[in-house]
Amino acid sequence: MPGETLDEAIAREILEETGLVLSGITRYRTVQAHGPNRTEGTIQVYTAKWDGAAHQLPVTEGIMFAWLDVATMEQLSMCGWAHAVLKAHHAEHPAPSLPEPPDDAGQGGPGAVRNVIGAHLFLERDGRTLLGLRHPDVTFAGGEWHALAGHVERDSVRACLVREACEEAGIVVDPADLALVHTVHLLDDHENAEPRIQLFFRASQWSGEPEVREPDKCTAWQWWPLDSLPGPMVRYTRAAIAGIRTGTAYTELGWTPAVPATGRR
Repeated sequence: MPGETLDEAIAREILEETGLVLSGITRYRTVQAHGPNRTEGTIQVYTAKWDGAAHQLPVTEGIMFAWLDVATMEQLSMCGWAHAVLKAHHAEHPAPSLPEPPDDAGQGGPGAVRNVIGAHLFLERDGRTLLGLRHPDVTFAGGEWHALAGHVERDSVRACLVREACEEAGIVVDPADLALVHTVHLLDDHENAEPRIQLFFRASQWSGEPEVREPDKCTAWQWWPLDSLPGPMVRYTRAAIAGIRTGTAYTELGWTPAVPATGRR
């Protein structure tokens, strides 16, 4: 805006685009960059601290927000100057290393093991559900139909699902519209397989039509009748959809009971 200082301009832009009023906005460095018309310009880069839920910020100017680590950043398309300045800042301010936990930390008892958590989106429209055809070269379930899904890492299950829906298929979902409808506790049949907890959430509403955004992972999105699901299809996804249709909340797959069931005496 005319008459604004750079510091006033960045504070206004942050407020307009995110609704945030941040303290401690600090000048980091200036960079030379090309603008949209290939003209040279000087850009002032700022830093600030905020640790809120990025996916809950309002989308006021068509920009969606998400927390991304540096490794993920390498897979994104961005301006060259932005990539360079983010890498420089990371090199100057590396994330602190977490201390190694003691051997017994987090143990639930003898033999306790890690369970991997997966988040899955169940969309239903006119008696059909959305499934994606996995690329034949992917490690897991190549060439099979599967629900939109992602591994839960350092975000909540709902946050993971909101991010994956946008990144994989261009679908926008509000976390408040997601309800847990089925859980599958899965143990694959190969040696040393990690147990997995697969959580399926139904979205009561969403926006956007599914499109292939990661063709190296998924080659097609399609709405399938619930009573005529395709094949081949990921086994636990088929089981989860069957459970959702019957109102069953939980399924176990791949487990052998440690103690055989017996009748009462």
